[in-house]
Amino acid sequence: MLVQATFALQDVEALVPMDSDLDAEVSEVERESAKPAIADWLSKQLLINVDGQNRVPATAGSVTYDERNNVHVEFRYEAVPRRLLLMQATFLSSLPEGHRQFVKIQDANGDTVLEQVLTRASDLVRLELAASHGGHERKLSSWQEVSGDFFRLGIEHIVTGYDHLLFLFALLAVTHGFWPALKIITAFTLAHSCTLALAALGWVSLPASFVEPFIAATIVYVAVENLIRGDRAGGRYWLTFGFGLIHGFGFAGALGEMDISSGDSGILLPLLAFNLGIETGQIAVAAIVLPMIWRLHGKPGFSEKFLKGCSAMICLVGSYWFLARTVF
Repeated sequence: MLVQATFALQDVEALVPMDSDLDAEVSEVERESAKPAIADWLSKQLLINVDGQNRVPATAGSVTYDERNNVHVEFRYEAVPRRLLLMQATFLSSLPEGHRQFVKIQDANGDTVLEQVLTRASDLVRLELAASHGGHERKLSSWQEVSGDFFRLGIEHIVTGYDHLLFLFALLAVTHGFWPALKIITAFTLAHSCTLALAALGWVSLPASFVEPFIAATIVYVAVENLIRGDRAGGRYWLTFGFGLIHGFGFAGALGEMDISSGDSGILLPLLAFNLGIETGQIAVAAIVLPMIWRLHGKPGFSEKFLKGCSAMICLVGSYWFLARTVF
């Protein structure tokens, strides 16, 4: 039985010490030296039970890194489940809140019998093999469950993605009506959907060390433009589209470590569900915020103060994020 796991390198670094010389930087040599410790950590945090008996790996785990800053760990177990397979990912309690782990189980023929997204609150996989050969109905059920998981993940990602929301708020703060706001939201949606798909498919890749500071910089730029040009800021649609391309790479970071391309449903279904979740959350937030923005703009003498005050605060927050992601 083969078990493979994929993690973001930064998550593993927080749990398995790699910086042996304490110089605040992890060298290639230090990463290579940390491989046994990573395998040992995961072997203790991934509990496998086969037909009622707890199992341990038959050999030491194999650890590799890829160019997308992911860590891949592979274990082999001698026992092959006949009736019941239980797997508990206790490591989820140590990873950041909101972390998701995509699980796929295949049989000896390479056919997928289960796909599931694990969370801190739901870290157990249970597979009764006698009931795992439900053919088309089983696969359809699995796809539906995975779609729901990724849809909810998309909603959570945008609702808790304060940098993305602040960028969108800064753009919408200059609008006075429905159509200008719709054009901005549409431009943002088209842009981040394009790069989210390209990044998730592995066709285009940008390092998080560039993407995250750049996202903060887009917030500062839009806020400064609001301060200088007020609500007369034109050309917002092209600006939104251009900056939205970078934000798409930020959304893709939530999927990168989950290796969704390995799923039996392919990458398109989870990607579509995740993107629909983002759009649903985005529309819900806009539906709440926009009426308040338009109402404040409708008050004579207050509109300009509101725009400049909000933009100044947004500029400060964006500047702090930029410094935190580069200097600090």
